[in-house]
Amino acid sequence: MQTLSTTSLQVRDNQLWILDQQALPQQKTWCVTPDVGTLVSHIKALRVRGAPLIGLSASLLLALLAEGGMPRNQLAESLEVLRAARPTAVNLMNNLDRMKLALTQENFVTALTFEALRLVEEDKTLCDSIAEAGSALVKPGSRLLTHCNTGGLATAGVGTALGVIVRAHQQGKVSHVWVDETRPLLQGGRLTAWELGERCVPYRLICDSMAASLMGQKQVDAIWVGADRIAANGDVANKIGTYSLAVLAHYHRIPFYVAAPHTTLDVHCPNGAAIPIEERDAREVTGVAGSFGDVQWAPENASVFNPAFDVTPAALIAGWILDTGVVTPAQVEAGIFQPSSANG
Repeated sequence: MQTLSTTSLQVRDNQLWILDQQALPQQKTWCVTPDVGTLVSHIKALRVRGAPLIGLSASLLLALLAEGGMPRNQLAESLEVLRAARPTAVNLMNNLDRMKLALTQENFVTALTFEALRLVEEDKTLCDSIAEAGSALVKPGSRLLTHCNTGGLATAGVGTALGVIVRAHQQGKVSHVWVDETRPLLQGGRLTAWELGERCVPYRLICDSMAASLMGQKQVDAIWVGADRIAANGDVANKIGTYSLAVLAHYHRIPFYVAAPHTTLDVHCPNGAAIPIEERDAREVTGVAGSFGDVQWAPENASVFNPAFDVTPAALIAGWILDTGVVTPAQVEAGIFQPSSANG
């Protein structure tokens, strides 16, 4: 396979390398990913994360394994193992469906490589389209708030919600960005803050619990988040804490926008209640781990509930910004995300 490089993924010497997002921002470490077991471990540990990036990493690895001589039946088994690695992120399923179709071709090795590289290029284009469509909604002088990480670390391109914010800043519209730290794994504090700093976008980091106070003081003009899955009725699954922001935004009459590629849309999922929500390791809540080591602050054997995502009802969303354009609440109510509309 040709050499490839994005913010978080590289293909070099016919191997997949992944930027360890658990080590950022203190360390920039690239991890070689030679097999499916290693990639699944990276996904579960969030060394690779972000719905688009997870799908792309799985697709590239399958193509590399095929080029390395893995037979068709083992590739099919590997594909299904990868499919189960992150149940909420539908981009993974959508990408693997396309790779599964490529696997049925007579020259499946060439077909898998072509499809994986096409998915990467498509994601870059999707991100640019989302950034253009979304930045048009940002008003001059805006103070924007974002949650988790939705930039180049989570995609092959400029990102989704963070791509919108960066593009709007380049257009001179952004005063500054409020960055939720995003408990419990601090993707905002570690990753979004790092990305905005790299792009010279002014930001201020806040604890998640500070968002309501800022909105009450009229310090937030709009909220921008990404999505791991959009149901057919417009409900959105995203990083835990997103729903809280949407409720607060609704109360304070602040527009709440979701930016995501069309590959995040699941027309076969009727509503948010049908989206599987991954529950993660209790140790993510009882303490913290990183390049600095491990810290435990909760009592030993503390009982923990740790869902990775929550669901924001469509009624709280001011607009869905896809690569195909801006979708309004009226369009969602009219069924634009329903299977018949998507297929038409």
